[in-house]
Amino acid sequence: MKLYQVDAFSNKVFGGNPAAIVLWDQWPADELMQKIAMENNLAETGYLVPKGSDFEIKWFTPVVEVDLCGHATLAAAHVLFEHLNYQGNMVNLFSPRSGLLKVERNGKTLTLDFPADSITEIEVQSSHTSCFSKAPEKVLKGKTDLMFVFRNEEEIISLIPDLTAIQKLPVRGIIATAKGTSSDFVSRFFAPQSGVNEDPVTGSAHTTLTPYWSRQLGKEELTAVQLSSRKGYLTCRLSGIRVLISGEARTYMVGDFAIE
Repeated sequence: MKLYQVDAFSNKVFGGNPAAIVLWDQWPADELMQKIAMENNLAETGYLVPKGSDFEIKWFTPVVEVDLCGHATLAAAHVLFEHLNYQGNMVNLFSPRSGLLKVERNGKTLTLDFPADSITEIEVQSSHTSCFSKAPEKVLKGKTDLMFVFRNEEEIISLIPDLTAIQKLPVRGIIATAKGTSSDFVSRFFAPQSGVNEDPVTGSAHTTLTPYWSRQLGKEELTAVQLSSRKGYLTCRLSGIRVLISGEARTYMVGDFAIE
């Protein structure tokens, strides 16, 4: 079996978020895909199955299948365009959990077309303030995550997570965000309950971040940086009930793996 490892939301290797991509002829058992994801030990392993000229897609962390993953979708499109000679500049990917996802190529830039998250502000509780070294100014709830809004970029950089406290919350993970200094907004993402203590770059989190910051800043198109140690650079645009998330990707490795 062929495996591709791609650094997504980066214009160079060793940046952005690494994802493994595997293409199947038909879907294997979920148990096998989970074992491969655990063996890869990356934040996400994405799996593709051809359906006519389109593809179905699923994503697994080392411990769970997830509803939506942006960086592994970007990586999957990169593999199709760069390694598998996919014709055209638009690929349709269908997720059983998140519906139709489109990725468009424009030169070296790939743009994800994802559904925008619906977010609601909720009361800040003690279970929230115990998650980090600083308390958030506000907390919002999305479909799968909580979003904590902090005062400025410096607070995001210096945040120290309490992973045990975060893991107790009944969500996929926590997005920490603030207005940026050299970008419109910045973020970090923590999901120990999903097997990822801190995700280097989280495309799907920007379906939550973009509607919020678009309203806050009065802008449809925004620049974003995810402030992990690897850093990720994204351009996000709110388009009605969709979010367009753009970035680059680079192939780190192409290899073969064996399964019985």
